[in-house]
Amino acid sequence: MLNKVLVVEDEQLLAQNLQDYLQAQGLEVRIAHEGAKAIGEAAVFAPDVMVFDYRLPDMEGFDVLDAVRQNRKCHFVLITGHPTAEVCERARQLGVSHILFKPFPLAELARAVCDLLGMKREASTAEGFVERRQSRTESFPLQLYDGSWLLADRRRTSASMAPDDEQLLTGE
Repeated sequence: MLNKVLVVEDEQLLAQNLQDYLQAQGLEVRIAHEGAKAIGEAAVFAPDVMVFDYRLPDMEGFDVLDAVRQNRKCHFVLITGHPTAEVCERARQLGVSHILFKPFPLAELARAVCDLLGMKREASTAEGFVERRQSRTESFPLQLYDGSWLLADRRRTSASMAPDDEQLLTGE
């Protein structure tokens, strides 16, 4: 049985990228783009972890957390572009396990979720990326807002790149 993650993010492209990445880590993932839908989805899907945005179109992410917590025991990871002291303090008071400030490396989200689920992680690279793929040279595609694609794990320094990594980046 797969561990379940509910991603509550109103930015559709970001939500899809998060879903794709977490699924590649071996998790079952569903998305909700609004708070009310997230509350309903949590009741049906019964997530082990809820990754939620602070600002949603119909309510604050903490309101979603409160509603979900009444009916379901799960872990919570806050993702936000608003890293204020008030948001962080409220998250701490509500028992949010991890806070990630946008933009964040996808591997940090995977690490937080895996830690909360007690999942055994495979050896990580020097950059601390959670590696579930066999080859170091594999990467993860992310769709950008202009419709183009980026290989997410290619953001290494030149010193840490294998020769084939550098060729892919430069197109040579």
